[in-house]
Amino acid sequence: MTERQLQERPPVRPRPCVGPAVRRLRRERGLTLAEVAARTGLNIGYLSQVETDKASPSLETLGSLGDALAVPVAWFFLDGAAPPRVVRTADRPVRHGPRGVGRIEDVDGGAGRDVRIVEVSMPAGVRTGFHAHAGDEHHLVLAGRVRMAQGDHVVELGPGDYLVWDATIPHDAQSIGDEPATLLIVGHRAHGPETSQPEPPDRS
Repeated sequence: MTERQLQERPPVRPRPCVGPAVRRLRRERGLTLAEVAARTGLNIGYLSQVETDKASPSLETLGSLGDALAVPVAWFFLDGAAPPRVVRTADRPVRHGPRGVGRIEDVDGGAGRDVRIVEVSMPAGVRTGFHAHAGDEHHLVLAGRVRMAQGDHVVELGPGDYLVWDATIPHDAQSIGDEPATLLIVGHRAHGPETSQPEPPDRS
C-alpha cells in the first residue's frame, strides 16, 4: 500500500472497553458469572471474555447484560466518559457589558455548547437598553433590585426572584434602587448577532 493510500484511509477508532464496568456492576450486585449467565442465557466463558475485554459484545448482548444488572446500557460506557470540566471562580472570563452594564463573568467559562451562564453586576441606575437574541433566557436575582421590561410587561425583582422570557422579543433590564444589582443569567449560546432597537420613553 502506498503512502498516499495510507493517508487516505479513515482513522481506526478504538472499540469501547466495557469489561471493567460490567465486572464492577456485577460485583456491586453480589452476582456470580454463573448467575448473570442464567439471567442472560450467555455462556460463562463468553461473559468472562467480555469482562476482560477479550470479546466485544453486540448491542443486543449489552441490552441483555443491562437487564440482568438492572442498569441502562449507557452505564457500561461511563468509565470512558470525558471528565467534567471545572471552572474556578478566579478563572472565570470577565468582560464589561455594552451600554455601561458593568461586569459580566462567564460562570461556565464558555464551556457549554448550547447553554450560556453568566453573572452580571449592574451599577445602580444602569439600563441594558432594549435588545434581542436567540432562545429563552432565565434570570435569578442574587442581590439588589431590577426592573425587567418586555413589550407591555414590566416587573420588579428582588433577591431570590426568578424570571424567564423569550429573548427573541426585545427586552430591557434596569438596576433600580441605591444598591448595585447582581443577576445569574442562563440562556442560549447564540450563534447569530444580538440586535438592539432605539430606547422607548423612560418608564421610571
